[in-house]
Amino acid sequence: MTSLARRGVLKCLPVAAGAVLTGMAASPRAVARQEADEAEPSFPQPQTRRTPPHTGRLETRLTVGFTEQTLPGVGTVTTRTYEGTIPGPTLRVRPGDTLEITQVNALPPNAGTAHAEETPQGMNVPHHFNTFNLHTHGLHVDPTGEADNIYRAFEPSDTPGATTTHRSVVDVPADHPAGTFWYHPHRHGSTSTQLLNGMGGLLVVEGDVDEVPEIAAAKDVVVCINELKLSGGRVPDLTSHGAYEGIVSTFLVNGVKNPVLTIAPGEVQRWRVVNAGAITAHFLSLRGHELHQIACDGITFMEPVATTGLTLPMGGRADLLIRGGRPGTYKLSGGGPSQTLLTLVVTGDARPMSLPASLPGRPPELPEPTRTRALTFRSYENVFSGAFPNAYRILGDGETPPADPLAGRHDLAWGRLASDFVNQRVRLGEVEEWTVVNDSHAHSHHPFHLHTNHFLLTAVDNRRLATPVWHDTVSIPPNGSITFRLRAEDFTGRSMLHCHQLQHGDEGMMQIVDYVR
Repeated sequence: MTSLARRGVLKCLPVAAGAVLTGMAASPRAVARQEADEAEPSFPQPQTRRTPPHTGRLETRLTVGFTEQTLPGVGTVTTRTYEGTIPGPTLRVRPGDTLEITQVNALPPNAGTAHAEETPQGMNVPHHFNTFNLHTHGLHVDPTGEADNIYRAFEPSDTPGATTTHRSVVDVPADHPAGTFWYHPHRHGSTSTQLLNGMGGLLVVEGDVDEVPEIAAAKDVVVCINELKLSGGRVPDLTSHGAYEGIVSTFLVNGVKNPVLTIAPGEVQRWRVVNAGAITAHFLSLRGHELHQIACDGITFMEPVATTGLTLPMGGRADLLIRGGRPGTYKLSGGGPSQTLLTLVVTGDARPMSLPASLPGRPPELPEPTRTRALTFRSYENVFSGAFPNAYRILGDGETPPADPLAGRHDLAWGRLASDFVNQRVRLGEVEEWTVVNDSHAHSHHPFHLHTNHFLLTAVDNRRLATPVWHDTVSIPPNGSITFRLRAEDFTGRSMLHCHQLQHGDEGMMQIVDYVR
């Protein structure tokens, strides 16, 4: 792997200028018109639900059920959705607000009656695809009780046609950073299937960065990228490891294939870009334009960073300022230079707008660590019998011990999620340095995601970053490594870390993290 490719796997870090240009803008107006006609001529925004003024409390309902809809350029599909749409509604709150969500499970009963623990391979076989819960991805909130507790299970009714109701109450701290976050289901065993149905939506915390004059003047645009694995108008359940192999991913932006967004020459727009997919990272580039990044994973930078492209792993977010260039039609590519996510049409009278020189960001610094940890993400192919032959493990400090030390690679428990084993105990306030290595034998990237707390990425492949970056999700390429510092704060209780290639997570590449005082 080249050094450029290595840099490319970093989720929000801008790469060297010129590295990902996919061509020049289409200058002839006839070509621009033709390309615009070939794209879906609209750019919808998800429905927005926000905290009513002077209440400090957003009470809302999210119903999950199978929805049939016709997607232009895709056809008629039936998938599991929030509120009948892909993505679900955008929820907007402010620091200090309470988010109360009533969740209705209108899905049919799960097929079969066996619990995962009763199957030969235990809990790390995907299962119960109509059971879900709620994860507020990236929010620094309580991971226990009715809040961001991914150990809950919102089961469907045992009676066909009936529903069940569940509640989540999330208190957003008064000092919570303003930024772009998102929500999605996170019940172990069903997450990847549900994300590939389109279940997910933005969760925006409004605050100081929104009041910067240049940002307040910019149009606020949600760009939610969903990845669907459609076969015959439906997404197959993950009933075997190869269920999604051979199915070409369908990428939607705000529920539309290749929507058209317009911008005036010189106009600045703020794009909240979320990779809400389960399997594919997106290497984003926009023909003829720089991307001015102002935040990564919901944490604002100290100043905008200009780049020609960046990689967004599954679960990652980037806030970008886009300034319209010369009139013409441009493609935002992702998942490879030939994959168009949206079409940007620069048209109309010039509207010169400025970019901010500085931002109210979180300084990229932490004290020297007093503890270190080393983890290894490792996958073995074809070591088990049955429908799920691969072993996705997290080894090193805190690894789940083998049930049978003599079984070696064939041990079902070793290095995989176990419901009764705490892998990492992290003390609040202590600064730690973690090194996470991907030495998988398969050619796969493993995005590392930590719940509840952000971490400060300081090095990639043992090369220190000139400016560390706050993350909650970072991709690690094969034979690569990341190093970061962590200071967990405020909240105790059981949380989680895992691979955000969610099929890997559902098959065991997860660990329990217990935050303690």
